[in-house]
Amino acid sequence: MKRIMFSVIFLVIFITGCTKEPLNEVVVYTSLDQIFSEPILNDFEAETGIRVKAVYDVEAAKTTGLVNRIIAEKNNPRCDVFWNSEIGRTIILKKKGLLSAYDSPSAKDIPQRFKDKDAFWTGFAARARVLVYNKNLVAEDELPDSIFELTKERWRGKVSLANPLFGTTAVHTAALYTELGEEGFRQYFEELKSNDVVIVDGNSTSRDRVVEGILEIGFTDTDDVNVALEEKKPIGMIFPDKEGIGTLFIPNTVCLIKRSPNPDNAKKFIDYLLSKEVETKLAFSGSLQIPLRADVKRPKNTPDSDDFKSMEADYEKIAGNMERSGKILQEILLR
Repeated sequence: MKRIMFSVIFLVIFITGCTKEPLNEVVVYTSLDQIFSEPILNDFEAETGIRVKAVYDVEAAKTTGLVNRIIAEKNNPRCDVFWNSEIGRTIILKKKGLLSAYDSPSAKDIPQRFKDKDAFWTGFAARARVLVYNKNLVAEDELPDSIFELTKERWRGKVSLANPLFGTTAVHTAALYTELGEEGFRQYFEELKSNDVVIVDGNSTSRDRVVEGILEIGFTDTDDVNVALEEKKPIGMIFPDKEGIGTLFIPNTVCLIKRSPNPDNAKKFIDYLLSKEVETKLAFSGSLQIPLRADVKRPKNTPDSDDFKSMEADYEKIAGNMERSGKILQEILLR
């Protein structure tokens, strides 16, 4: 009897000794450039006392690397929250059943078109897909009004495009596939290829080639252009296709990972990230993220609806076309 009692007491002590208090932390994977996302993570940590363990992207792989990591970890999730600098691959994670629904109270006044109808993801702080050009090399009367003009002889070998399998470029090209259909999509990119479009590692590289005068014009995002404008580089920005399909608007998105290790802290972080305060901080940062809510404070140089015609984007369809458009672009541009 004494031996049994001793064994029970030992087992209780052993179990108690092995039981740990839940860690007061949240694990965030983010593809927004570290220079812009890290201050937000630090502010959340300072305000709440919750430690943020962040995993950032690399410029070349962008969102794709983090998404593949989440997929690889699906049986043993390590990530709580995915803060994606685009939207397409967030929806792909939803389709794969790797997200949990969470309807954040902070998102109540975000326009519905930037939110999943079942609350698996929410959009905030957006960028637009634009053209950047070198003012020393391109005259005002030569500026293209449309991305489709870049197939003309004037632009042969003078246009940069980030690798279309990654980041916002992958979303943009999938949006073009959705808009043009497969035949029109193939024709456009075959014409760009024939016109010697230059494929580079990422959107910032596309901008840099133009800033340096190596190329004259390039596809990129508003945040990349704004960084160069703040540095007084000799470049300008075009919101293309005001008279045509319009300019693609791409929000950041945030989502809760299914079977998140720290779900309560994850929801607190999502609430914080979707706040007006954070949209304001991102708007006034060097990345000039565009608030989705009209009443959020923003710098005077923030693009508004008068600057461009917004493409009518069905983000679910765009995400559904990313794999197909990517395969076609591998055949045309990356072979």
